[in-house]
Amino acid sequence: MSQLTSNSSAFIEAEQYSQFILDNLQTFALPDGLWRDVTDFGSGTTLNIKTIGTVTIQDGAEDTPLDFNAIDNNTLTLSITDYKADAWRVSDELREDGAQVEALMSMRAVESTRALAVNHETRFLAVAGSESGTGQTNADINLVNGQPHRWVAGGASATTRVMTMDDIIAAKLSMDKAGVPANGRIMIVDPVVEATFNSLSNLTNVSNNPHFEGIITEGFSKEHKFVKNIFGFDIWTSNFLPVKTATEALNASSYNLANDTAEIGDVMNIAMCVADDNCKPVMHAWRRQPRTEGWRDPNNRGDNFQVTSRFGLGVQRTDTLIAIATHPTNY
Repeated sequence: MSQLTSNSSAFIEAEQYSQFILDNLQTFALPDGLWRDVTDFGSGTTLNIKTIGTVTIQDGAEDTPLDFNAIDNNTLTLSITDYKADAWRVSDELREDGAQVEALMSMRAVESTRALAVNHETRFLAVAGSESGTGQTNADINLVNGQPHRWVAGGASATTRVMTMDDIIAAKLSMDKAGVPANGRIMIVDPVVEATFNSLSNLTNVSNNPHFEGIITEGFSKEHKFVKNIFGFDIWTSNFLPVKTATEALNASSYNLANDTAEIGDVMNIAMCVADDNCKPVMHAWRRQPRTEGWRDPNNRGDNFQVTSRFGLGVQRTDTLIAIATHPTNY
């Protein structure tokens, strides 16, 4: 009698598992070069940073005393606010009875690193977009030298909340009026905004090569997609830009921009200058860079692992920072 499937069921494994474990798609973090790394904050919870304003020149005349004018000054603070961690354990029984356990644990560690990186990038962009932390003033166009630094996309009289070339031109003008260096200007946009740019037929002053090579050499080009250089801004994409959790009315109609309301779910796209530490709008301090520890737990008969990190983010200047709200799906 032949051995058939009907009489050999004990030798048929109903479920089979591939030797390949499907890993999550990796999303990488922004490079360190996008913020000022505060190195003199090794202890304590809050760092105070002195700032000074500009000098106003006066007219002088012979035999006439000059006015003694104090220079404006202020204090910024940076605090260690974020404590992010992950922990997991593998039991002896899983190691004894399981298959590909070491591969599982290796990928578990990779996924932990990815999750921390995503959180870090999300927090940085949220602080820059004033959705978390003390950056720009919400429901205000944040004028600097007479030009707005926060508005809703669409251009004059529009209510589409879709990015246009007028928004990029306005961003360039705002930075020019604020005295921001031409070198190192970047804009981080939602992929939906990239789709908008790809659909435009009237793009002018566009380069397909990024201009700010300092970031490129640090791996930024491998981690975030470069779109184009438009009016001096290197345009990059990110899936972790801040999303509005409340409406925000912004009237920039006096500047040939939209008088519109950013709706819940809209994305805040960020433009900034990162030419040097004095220009970068966001400061950052590590108190503990991501650190992984492992130890044997005899009571629970397993191996424990944990990764922890502590850091702080804050805005050090707003004149080199622009935020533009766009619709989350329309392009």
